[in-house]
Amino acid sequence: MKNKISQFLGFSIITICIIITLFFLASIIYLIAAKGLSAISWEFLTSIPRKSMTEGGVAPAIIGTFYLVVGSILIALPLGIACAIYINEYSPTGYMVNIIRMSINNLAGVPSVVFGLFGLAVFVNFFGFGVSILSGSLTLAMLILPSIISASQESLMAVPYSIREASLALGATQWQTIRKIVLPTALPGIMTGVILSIGRAAGETAPILFTAATFYRRSYPKSPLDETMALPYHIYALMTEGTHPDKQVAIAYGCSLILLAVVLLISAFAIILRNKYRSTYVN
Repeated sequence: MKNKISQFLGFSIITICIIITLFFLASIIYLIAAKGLSAISWEFLTSIPRKSMTEGGVAPAIIGTFYLVVGSILIALPLGIACAIYINEYSPTGYMVNIIRMSINNLAGVPSVVFGLFGLAVFVNFFGFGVSILSGSLTLAMLILPSIISASQESLMAVPYSIREASLALGATQWQTIRKIVLPTALPGIMTGVILSIGRAAGETAPILFTAATFYRRSYPKSPLDETMALPYHIYALMTEGTHPDKQVAIAYGCSLILLAVVLLISAFAIILRNKYRSTYVN
C-alpha cells in the first residue's frame, strides 16, 4: 500500500510539472502569435524594411538568420563529432581526458556575450574577416560546439561495447567499426544534440551583435564576407533603438513569430533525418 501511494505521488508530481511546462510554452506561443500575427503578410516575408523600419518586410533578416544557423552547424557538427570520437574511442583514460571533459562542460556555461567578444577579437580583427556572415557563423559554432560534443559523446557511450567487439572480431579495423557501426547507431542521439543547438544558434543576439549583424541593409548578402541582418538582432534593434515604437513593436513581435517558425522548420528537418537514421540502423 505504501509503495502504491509513493508511486501515485511520484507520477502526480511528474504530471503536474509537465502541465506547468506546457502551460508556459503555450502562453509564450500565444502571446507572440497574438501580438505578431497581424504583422505577417507576404510582403512582410519577402520585402526589405522601409521608412525607418516602420514598413516593408524582414526578408534580409530571415535569409541572414538562415545563413548564420546553417553555417554554424556546418562548422560545429564535424568538429563536435570528431572531438567526441577521439574522447570516447581513442583517448587513453586518465587525468588528461578528465581535464578535457571538464573544460568542455565549463565552456558550455560561458555567457554568450563572452563568445561575442572572442569572435570580435579573433575572427573579425585578428583573421580580418570583418563583420560578416563568416565571422558570425564561426562565433556561433564555438558557442554550440560544447553541446554538440557532449550530446555526441553520450550517444557514442550508449552504443554497447559488445557491438564493437563483434565488429573487431570479424576483422574490421577500429576506424571501420566506428565509421560503419558505431556512428550510424549513435546518429539519432547526435541529431538530438544538433536540434537543441539549432534553437540556441538561431536565438542568440550577443555573439552576432559584434561579429555579423547590422541594423539595416538594403540588399541581401552576396558572399560569406558580407554583413547581414538577423532576426534576433533586428528584434533587439526595433525594441530599443526605434523612433516609432507604436509601429515597430508589432513588427518586433512579427519577427519573433517568424524566428520561432524558422527554428521549428529547421528542427523539423533535423528530426526527420534523425527518425530516418533511427529506423534504418536501430530497427
